[in-house]
Amino acid sequence: MPEYYVCMASLNQRQIEAFRAVMMAGGITSAARILNVTQPAVSRLIRDLQLAMRLKLFERQGTRILPTSEALSLYQEVERSFVGLDRIVQAATDLHARRAGTLRIAAYPALATSFLPYVVAKFLKDRPKLHVSVMGLGSRIVLDQVASGQCDIGFASDVFEYPSVVSVSIKQSSAVAVVPAGHPLARKSVLKPRDFRDQPFITLGQFTLMRHRIDHAFSAHRVQRQVHVETQLTEIACGLVAAGVGVSIVDPLMAEEFKNRGVVARPFSPRIDVEFAAMHQAQRNLSGVAAEFIDMFRQELAERLHRQALRPPAGRRPRRG
Repeated sequence: MPEYYVCMASLNQRQIEAFRAVMMAGGITSAARILNVTQPAVSRLIRDLQLAMRLKLFERQGTRILPTSEALSLYQEVERSFVGLDRIVQAATDLHARRAGTLRIAAYPALATSFLPYVVAKFLKDRPKLHVSVMGLGSRIVLDQVASGQCDIGFASDVFEYPSVVSVSIKQSSAVAVVPAGHPLARKSVLKPRDFRDQPFITLGQFTLMRHRIDHAFSAHRVQRQVHVETQLTEIACGLVAAGVGVSIVDPLMAEEFKNRGVVARPFSPRIDVEFAAMHQAQRNLSGVAAEFIDMFRQELAERLHRQALRPPAGRRPRRG
């Protein structure tokens, strides 16, 4: 028996598309509409395909054509191929529309455990195929992750100057004083350095811009605090305040997280600016999905801080201090 083979040179993608269209539509005329070509063009493509494959794919019954068993078997293989191609096309479409891909984010713990998860959840709502990785790390480690390309976006508690990293400051309004619920200072609407005289104070870790600004505010007003506890994380500071260990000054986002957990936040005067940095690698432009995330982050942050500013203080009617 002579060896059977298909002449690949005589096969082309258009013939396979015509075959698939006929199988899906059930006829030459309907297939022509799907492919937006003439009926004779489809008939010619099917004829050439049968010649190239040396197979009879359709039988005519009156005005209709019916697929042969060989056509049914071939169609299964064609569908597998087209499903794979469709998936590639869909993946490319999703990537172009920022609905798929990966986004790696590293952030300092206070942000990673408070406001950031909220933004990630909202961002993923319309992007179910996007894979997001979120890491909570110290700001210096965040900087290293960005510089080495191990994450796409980094959020650090300070604005660093680093040659291979683009660092953009994001303002976060001003720091707030946090005191235990029921504390006498909670009755005041605004807290000042003198209110903290001889109060057990929970301070933030050294070598941070926030710590420097807080210390400068008290030093300028010649107020001595009782610094009993020091912590690197504002989340721990708020937890200690809730436990009644002392009072502190933290960023407004973390204070918001503890508003129903035994902590009362009050504006602090003089104003202590709070800022952090959004970073990405200098050698690479931000991906479309990363740029969209930062845009949403800024918008949601502005709205959150605006709502906080409009909200009246909770609890008893405060008095001026």
